Amino acid sequence: MGSLETEKTIIGWAARDPSGVLSPYTYTLRNTGPEDVLIKVTYCGICHTDLHQIKNDLGMSHYPMVPGHEVVGEVVEVGSDVSKVRVGDCVGVGVIVGCCRSCRPCQSDIEQYCSKKIWSYNDVYTDGKPTQGGFAESMIVDQKFVLKIPDGMAPEQAAPLLCAGVTVYSPLSHFGLKKSGLRGGILGLGGVGHMGVKIAKAMGHHVTVISSSDRKREEAMDHLGADDYLVSSDSTRMQEAADSLDYIIDTVPVFHPLEPYLSLLKLDGKLILMGVINTPLQFVTPMVMLGRKIITGSFIGSMKETEEMLEFCKENGLTSMIEMVKMDYVNTALERLEKNDVRYRFVVDVAGSKLDQ
Repeated sequence: MGSLETEKTIIGWAARDPSGVLSPYTYTLRNTGPEDVLIKVTYCGICHTDLHQIKNDLGMSHYPMVPGHEVVGEVVEVGSDVSKVRVGDCVGVGVIVGCCRSCRPCQSDIEQYCSKKIWSYNDVYTDGKPTQGGFAESMIVDQKFVLKIPDGMAPEQAAPLLCAGVTVYSPLSHFGLKKSGLRGGILGLGGVGHMGVKIAKAMGHHVTVISSSDRKREEAMDHLGADDYLVSSDSTRMQEAADSLDYIIDTVPVFHPLEPYLSLLKLDGKLILMGVINTPLQFVTPMVMLGRKIITGSFIGSMKETEEMLEFCKENGLTSMIEMVKMDYVNTALERLEKNDVRYRFVVDVAGSKLDQ
């Protein structure tokens, strides 16, 4: 098992200020305990939330900050009380690495809603040290927040599932939308949206992609298997599709009006918000009242739901569409992500990168 008592000095790529530019950064991992797992990071996905954090878009960023919360790696050492994983296992780490374990959400196995949850990075751990993410050589994580990647699933494909995949799977599960035969809409075809299409189709849903332009029609229909495609500015088609959807998963991470999409929902339809937006959204109340429609939100998923989602994706042969990059390309990748110039998730080959230059 090895000794976990001494601090380990490692290299990650960190942002130093709201410019968001990442560069090599040397730091020590926190002291570890009997339930901790030392992970050698192999791959890490790049999420739109990483952009918000490194650029301080939400006004809560602390620097230096090593981002990355779609982490896959190999277990190198385990604490004396670790039973969940073993040395050599391929494992994943998602958005949170700690919780209080005593509040209602924690007791209900939905620890992502714990008010004292600890983020994978840009947060402070229980020992007072800052948490740092997966754009680094290694991480030390409590076994509760470590997930075993199913045998046969490519690790680089698994990385985006730990955020984008479970972010879609969790609300479909929680709101009773896993049953086949439903009609769903996916608003925005980015990292989360493309997994939304794949997962909803695997659940047996009729899936409509809704986008602001016609640019991604072929991709949505021919490559991802969507059943229909709506351009939100095409008022005729939008009107024809009124009252036709059981739910819409809204993945758009910038300000947008809600009325056009609320009109697409059936009676009791649900608009599920997932995009992180720092400005208020607007809608007129009759759009909700006259169809008893629901505007709600969902935040990633629990550890239990993430395990379910990984098994669901394995059973159905679902993978994320990724573009692999090395760490020396990460700043360019972040710029491209900001312009939505990626199909559909960047994944950094951390283990295959030279992190010290």
